[in-house]
Amino acid sequence: MDFGGRYKLAASRHDVWAALNDTAVLKDTIPGCQRIEWTSGETLELHIKVSLGVVHPVFVGDLTLSNVIPAKSYTLSGKGRGGILGLAEGAADITLHDAGEGCELAFTARGGASGQIMRLGRSLIGNSAQKVIDGFFERFAEAMGTTIEVI
Repeated sequence: MDFGGRYKLAASRHDVWAALNDTAVLKDTIPGCQRIEWTSGETLELHIKVSLGVVHPVFVGDLTLSNVIPAKSYTLSGKGRGGILGLAEGAADITLHDAGEGCELAFTARGGASGQIMRLGRSLIGNSAQKVIDGFFERFAEAMGTTIEVI
């Protein structure tokens, strides 16, 4: 499954970069996030409760940043373990560009799942993932005290 989006935030590129790497901001903005912390300079551990229709598993995941160009871009890759439901994995390329007095954030993401999760159906999983992404960016802008516009 592939996802993507472009957003314009009324904040500087450096402020957006700092917020994208601040675990307190991320915990407050990732829907269902119960815990997130840096385990090294480029890895995070995440516990997130996901709504997949009637099922609400807690995934424990590991996130890794690679291809990091500070205040410009990185690739975020992750794998989540949902117990008996199986595994979910994904990666996102995130780029930041100056856009007038604000910042344009663009991302492309791809993900998949295995095990019992796939029995729930591809469209249900895709809709849930898109809701998580949309909720994240709306709450991210709020946490920064700024506005966001879908481009």
